[in-house]
Amino acid sequence: MNNTKELEVETESISVSCGGDENDLFTTFQVSFFAMGRLGSFPWSEFEGKLKSSDSSPVLQEILKKTVCHPVCRRNPPSVKYRRLFLQEIIKRHEATVTEPMDELYDALAEVLGAEEGKVCHKNYLLPSGDFVSLTESVAVISEGTTGLVTWEAALCLAEWALELPQVFKDRSVLELGSGVGLTGIALCKSCSPKSYTFSDCHPTVLQQLQRNVELNGLALRGSSVADSNSAGVGVAVEGLDWAAVSEEQLQDLQADVVIASDVVYDPEIVCCLVGLLSKLLSCTVKDSIPEVYISSTIRNPETYSLFKTELDKIGIRQQAIPGPTKQVFPYNRASKIEIMKLYL
Repeated sequence: MNNTKELEVETESISVSCGGDENDLFTTFQVSFFAMGRLGSFPWSEFEGKLKSSDSSPVLQEILKKTVCHPVCRRNPPSVKYRRLFLQEIIKRHEATVTEPMDELYDALAEVLGAEEGKVCHKNYLLPSGDFVSLTESVAVISEGTTGLVTWEAALCLAEWALELPQVFKDRSVLELGSGVGLTGIALCKSCSPKSYTFSDCHPTVLQQLQRNVELNGLALRGSSVADSNSAGVGVAVEGLDWAAVSEEQLQDLQADVVIASDVVYDPEIVCCLVGLLSKLLSCTVKDSIPEVYISSTIRNPETYSLFKTELDKIGIRQQAIPGPTKQVFPYNRASKIEIMKLYL
């Protein structure tokens, strides 16, 4: 099977112009590789041009150093299949432009071919600070009856938006609904200095995976004595939150100044439950103020999204679409229609 076609099942990635800068080329490869970006989105033309115009060995060595030989890949690797197809594509393009083989490439491929594929893999998202958000995700999009074991586009968009507006979260208590594998919250905790952050979800398997990802990134759970420099003094909790059963008193106890959620508007059967929860949250007061609520949604089904807005209108919750992020930090499909809205009474 053609490598490019086989990788179409992986995460979509942005096409980044390298502008002729060699460092941009290496960074683009690194960002896309660690996020398991779609193979066809890599800047192959610039890569092949670099191989033809100079000694190929330093270019290939730097690509390997930034990807399969990087310490993060050793510690939290992408899937075996992904690494195999990535290296095969590198080798194919190298052989098409350069006659001299490079042993390091074939050694790296041999190592991957000898590895066994598991049910989970790692995606690693590079932050502007140079730090990584490392996530253990399910290889399957739907696993154990839930979609919460993979990172979705609206979470990446919301994280980018938060990185541009850290003042929204600095020194504030944040509650996230439907945290999934935790990308948005971990990025926010590492970059936006909240006072406290509560990750929440309802599926037991998602909660277990979420807690593992929080700990994988060095964030200290409240009451834990274990932390590292990434915890940044943020008080972190992982909570099971049943949208239908949670009481206003329980939500009030969370003392959230800011509430966020991403990709929670996907099923018409849970819309009314979600709207009821948002109504309870907007009735809570923290220091005489109601929480700020931000929802990021990929609009896959306009009818479901319209139903969500209609149900909000029915109970007097107003919506305001706000500008999304202006800088591309994470690789995902920019063609998807994603909207961030602010809710208020």
